[in-house]
Amino acid sequence: MMTTPITDALRTAAEGQFTRKPPLSTQARARYLVKQLGGTRPVAQLLGVSQRTVERYLTGQRKQPPAPLAEKLEREVRARWQPKVRKRAIDRATATTGVAVETRATFGFDAPAGSTDDARLRRIAQQLPPHTAARLFDAAAAGAAEAQLAQIVADGLAEVYFRTGGGRAAEIDVRLTDVDYMIFDL
Repeated sequence: MMTTPITDALRTAAEGQFTRKPPLSTQARARYLVKQLGGTRPVAQLLGVSQRTVERYLTGQRKQPPAPLAEKLEREVRARWQPKVRKRAIDRATATTGVAVETRATFGFDAPAGSTDDARLRRIAQQLPPHTAARLFDAAAAGAAEAQLAQIVADGLAEVYFRTGGGRAAEIDVRLTDVDYMIFDL
């Protein structure tokens, strides 16, 4: 599976806003997905298993799915769990509070002559403004590539960290590559 640190960090931040825990048992997860999707057939298609297998998990005849299926089942439940809570947190971040980001990544610059543009590893923790959070969540919802999301984060960090709101280094363009980790907090 391809690593997607920014997408995963956004998902984790939204899931951190849950007010209740998602179902834990296989049976409860199957029941939740059947209720959400309207039947065992759509759940079977989503998970890539037979309809009868879903029915067995639903009735409790089978309790332990294979590890890849268990991971997919958990991921699909989490993706659908408490959508209103998730939306409310994202709306708050994009309208008023912004989003806090902590990352360790390689930052490079396009700068005027006479200054260094060598990329180097930095650890940065900053609060991104609401308009940057809105761009970030809109792009993620539209299925943007990690490189596009990284550039949005780089633009936001350029504004609040490198340029300090227009106070210095106004002519640099920031590039973010080689993300070691990224954590968002709504």
